[in-house]
Amino acid sequence: AMSRRLFADSAYGRTPSPKSVAALARADAMDFHSTHWRPDNALLVITGDVTPDAGFALAEKALGAWPKPTAPLATAVSPATTAADRNAAPPPLLIDMPKMGQAAVFMGRVGPSRTADDYFATLVANDVLGGGYSARLNAEIRIKRGLSYGAGSGLAARRFAAPIIASAQTRNDAVPQVVELMSAQLTALGTQDIATTELASRKAVLIGGFGRSVETVGGLAGQLSALAQFGLSPDRLQSYAADVEAITPAQANAAGKSHFDPSTAALIVVGDGAVFATKLKAKYPTLQRINIDKLNLDSATLQ
Repeated sequence: AMSRRLFADSAYGRTPSPKSVAALARADAMDFHSTHWRPDNALLVITGDVTPDAGFALAEKALGAWPKPTAPLATAVSPATTAADRNAAPPPLLIDMPKMGQAAVFMGRVGPSRTADDYFATLVANDVLGGGYSARLNAEIRIKRGLSYGAGSGLAARRFAAPIIASAQTRNDAVPQVVELMSAQLTALGTQDIATTELASRKAVLIGGFGRSVETVGGLAGQLSALAQFGLSPDRLQSYAADVEAITPAQANAAGKSHFDPSTAALIVVGDGAVFATKLKAKYPTLQRINIDKLNLDSATLQ
């Protein structure tokens, strides 16, 4: 539902559903394969104890006869975004699941692509907000108040504008409080100074996680493949730690203000609306309510 809310009917917005999966035919799979799986749209990455010459020999043996299609390669098109981007929030949405024991609370915005100038500033800001157990969302929602087993946020790495999503699961009766806490933390990220000690600890988490991701030959291959998909030089693998370390508190604050403003975020709550809908609508008069039986993932409006 959040993908639909943020990206409507674009490639990033469309999501599988029982109806769309059942409608897939063999020809659809063949068409997708012939359009995208072609030698002029591929990069082979080999990591491990192998010389360049041996690697090229392996590639030639396995793939040397793979012909390049005569049809030109399709041009990548940036997925369109909706008003949830940076200007106006879409109406808050309650997906009503009667008798459901818990509720899920999501706030999402459209953030920067992996190649954007402020990607690393946004990455660090996101980690301050919800990158781990000791980050702000979990500290406020779980540690201080016991309202969830875990709350956090994520920034996807994508070729085009990527989603930033804060989330938590909680008791149905605690939904209004969790929404308020989440909104307050998103606001604070762009309006209050980030302490240098807090920033340093979150940077250490990011750098440590990256280090673990490249400690195996498979992980290293994956990181190199990702750089290639984003059109970034393999040399950027060596500069990740420095790119993270270079972010200042002011840059992280600026990213927070630009990309985490809750007033333009998409709010989606899934749970037993009978418990909390009245209180939530008092705070958000434009709240939409869709019963789970009427939810249509095949539609950009979800109805």
